[in-house]
Amino acid sequence: MLKVLSTSCFQGRLQSLSARLPAALGHGGEGKSPLVRVLGSLRNPSGGSPVFGRMVFFCSKSGDGSDPPPAEDASASAAEGGGTEEAESKASSAIIPTNPRPEDYLTVIALPLPHRPLFPGFYMPIYVKDPKLLAALVENRKRSVAYAGAFLLKDEPGADPNLVSGSETEKNIYDLKGKELFKRLHEVGTLAQITSIQGDQVVLIGHRRLRITEMVDEDPLTVKVDHLKEKPYNKDDDVIKATSFEVISTLRDVLKTSSLWRDHVQTYTQHIGDFNYPRLADFGAAISGANKLLCQQVLEELDVYKRLKLTLELVKKEMEISKIQESIAKAIEEKISGEQRRYLLNEQLKAIKKELGLETDDKTALSAKFRERLEPNRERCPPHVLQVIEEELTKLQLLEASSSEFNVTRNYLDWLTSLPWGNYSAENFDVHHAQKILDEDHYGLSDVKERILEFIAVGKLRGTSQGKIICLSGPPGVGKTSIGRSIARALNRKFYRFSVGGLADVAEIKGHRRTYIGAMPGKMVQCLKNVGTANPLVLIDEIDKLGRGHAGDPASALLELLDPEQNANFLDHYLDVPIDLSKVLFVCTANVIEMIPNPLLDRMEVIALAGYITDEKMHIARDYLEKSTREACGIKPDQVQVTDAALLALIENYCREAGVRNLQKQIEKIYRKIALQLVRRQVTNEPSSDVGIQQAEVQRLGDTSKESVEIMGDEQVGTNVDSASCEKANETASKEADESSAQKLAIEPLAETDQVETNSSSEQPTILEGNKVMGSVGGAVASKMVEKVEVDVSNLADFVGKPVFHAERIYDQTPVGVVMGLAWTAMGGSTLYIETTQVEQGEGKAALHLTGQLGDVMKESAQIAHTVARAILLEKEPENQFFANSRLHLHVPAGATPKDGPSAGCTMITSLLSLAMNKPVKKDLAMTGEVTLTGRILPIGGVKEKTIAARRSEVKTIIFPSANRRDFDELAANVKEGLEVHFVDDYNQIFELAFGSDQESQK
Repeated sequence: MLKVLSTSCFQGRLQSLSARLPAALGHGGEGKSPLVRVLGSLRNPSGGSPVFGRMVFFCSKSGDGSDPPPAEDASASAAEGGGTEEAESKASSAIIPTNPRPEDYLTVIALPLPHRPLFPGFYMPIYVKDPKLLAALVENRKRSVAYAGAFLLKDEPGADPNLVSGSETEKNIYDLKGKELFKRLHEVGTLAQITSIQGDQVVLIGHRRLRITEMVDEDPLTVKVDHLKEKPYNKDDDVIKATSFEVISTLRDVLKTSSLWRDHVQTYTQHIGDFNYPRLADFGAAISGANKLLCQQVLEELDVYKRLKLTLELVKKEMEISKIQESIAKAIEEKISGEQRRYLLNEQLKAIKKELGLETDDKTALSAKFRERLEPNRERCPPHVLQVIEEELTKLQLLEASSSEFNVTRNYLDWLTSLPWGNYSAENFDVHHAQKILDEDHYGLSDVKERILEFIAVGKLRGTSQGKIICLSGPPGVGKTSIGRSIARALNRKFYRFSVGGLADVAEIKGHRRTYIGAMPGKMVQCLKNVGTANPLVLIDEIDKLGRGHAGDPASALLELLDPEQNANFLDHYLDVPIDLSKVLFVCTANVIEMIPNPLLDRMEVIALAGYITDEKMHIARDYLEKSTREACGIKPDQVQVTDAALLALIENYCREAGVRNLQKQIEKIYRKIALQLVRRQVTNEPSSDVGIQQAEVQRLGDTSKESVEIMGDEQVGTNVDSASCEKANETASKEADESSAQKLAIEPLAETDQVETNSSSEQPTILEGNKVMGSVGGAVASKMVEKVEVDVSNLADFVGKPVFHAERIYDQTPVGVVMGLAWTAMGGSTLYIETTQVEQGEGKAALHLTGQLGDVMKESAQIAHTVARAILLEKEPENQFFANSRLHLHVPAGATPKDGPSAGCTMITSLLSLAMNKPVKKDLAMTGEVTLTGRILPIGGVKEKTIAARRSEVKTIIFPSANRRDFDELAANVKEGLEVHFVDDYNQIFELAFGSDQESQK
């Protein structure tokens, strides 16, 4: 195995080395020692430490490194380390030259170590990137100069060694040359034998300590060194022994807690007697994970005791790190094992419950829940719906719970099983009960109530309910929405309201497709799910204000919903199964039915709510609005009084609209101010928390007043009480009340005419001030003096401000050219004056100028009126050429209000003729009606509103077209009371009524 060289001196040296090799190992000639076996198992140069990224191997047990390594060890190292070299190269590298010896190397090539110092007796692979340096090492090895100096590299000035990565450090090493590299090297290093070179990897084994003295050559860096030896020490020193034993003990503890260095420690403890103290210190420092600077301190320390102490500190730190590592590993292991244990137990619990039938999986539980929900209505559920539900339940079992289709199917089944299939609420067909409820909630509205009672009567005769579509039209505030709620209560139906004002999405009516994310059914399906019955009363509010957007036309989507012939099979896009809505009673509300599309309006039964006259508003304010407002404000009936005159003035001057919503606001405004006044007077309606104190106050007050009362036997004697004594009594009571924590008694001084009456049976006098109870002496509860607040016409403005409206009637006696007409607005009816005056007169100057923000229809009506008036004047007074020679101006106040409509023709003709003939019309006359060119009077709308407006303006005589006679006859008697109404077909009849005899016109 060994290559024989020709030199005799080398052969002699080799024979001498072979002769003493067994003695050096301490095992005679029995093959390899355990230490050598450890060396063979640890010197793989390709391996690396799992913590420090380097290979450190124990080599020999020589104390000072003066003897060269055994040839057998070196050859084995070369064989295992250089696995790709030829056999001849291995043999040559394994032969250690005997001349010169290691201590004879005083000039060596300096190799920088970036991470850790090399300790004697340990292997370390390094990478040499400098080609010149690598070539020099190879050349030296060929010349049998297989030694170099390994020195730890100092950190860059100002840099934190803990923050610099290994790649950056190696890069810096490659850049360092000559003097710069020399300055960065630590002075103390290790003489290292080069065991193998593979490419740029050089495997070193440490032998002895060196100290740099000076630089010899820059490229490659060659330095002069001094060989260092440990200072003399006493092997039998107890302190050194104790320190070494502690190091060994700590290494054994490390073995118990960490397996990182287990192989090294086991091998070392087996051969602890083969090593001396310095080698033990080097071994402990080498296997520790300490900082490189601390390891360098151990390397530089020549005092054996101090080196052992430093090594002991390092291994103790390693022990602490091992303990921390163990605790971290234990905590993580406990957490993981706990979670795994909990998971396994939960799975076992589920399996046990499932086996016992106590619990099922999610899909089975969902299916059971849906079937249980459907079971009460299964008999009444349509067959096609049951089929769809069964198919979806089957699909649900086949789907994975994590899939999106599973959630879609689950939501679909949730809606299908939540609907009240065939579940109808029992209706109350008692007409008298319904009449009572409708009268309780609303005053008047006889036509609406009559229609509801008819509906109930038909249902009673048929024995079953039916669905209808009713449309309540009228101005705001007349009670359209509240009527729908009252109807539901009278019929014992569930009530559901949704507003379609501004609705622009068809999906709100018909639902979304199930394929869309966030899809939902339409409003009707949501309604049925919420109310739980299939025959509710559905109030569709503001149906005249439907919008129209990019998502379709909701008005068209309502055609199927509001058609009694089609909604028995209403199809929602989400459910995609027909739903029977034929038993649903639909009540729609609208302000103006002209805004409703004709196909939709054709499906409804329209009931017009014209509004309330003053008498009806008075009843509503007294019986409904005032009562509810008083309760909402916490005021008792005996604390406030609103006179009829104040209510009438409130209605006439502040709330002229057809509805009562504004009237309610004004009443609330009055009661809020009253509440503020009562609170400022320290009046409260809450029960006192300290009744006993108040009783004591009243008792003291009674005792004070008793001094002025004479009681003779059992007879009751009333005497006039002196004013001064009453004032004194009141002051005493007030002072005592202030001293106590009870509330103050609001007691005013009594007048001279006030009396104190004493009841003979109870002998408990009562102090009175007019009609106001001041206090009851000895009573159970003492109530405070409450002064009633009275709201009258005189102080109404203090509560609601200045009047908003003034009298619509501008003229007591209408002048020439002025006629009162009747108009309809969305807020109700109103009177409308039409005024005509002559601007200029002259032959051929006939013209007509119009003002008052008139619409196109009214402008055309004015032109027609001008033509018809000229014809009638020519017929009545042929010699009168007024229209032919006059430029006229026709105005309709107020000019800021836009006006349009086809019912002012006859009023304009009358105004023109009044000016032409210079005759005023009859007093208290108002008219309405459209006129054709031949003088025929056409029917108009809004008869009730116009009649109410005429009554409000104290008009006695009204002219209506004959075609509107039926509308007028249907009005309530209190609306028609006191009115003289004429129905005309031709304007000549109006002419006779407006311009009768001169005597009548002056009345």
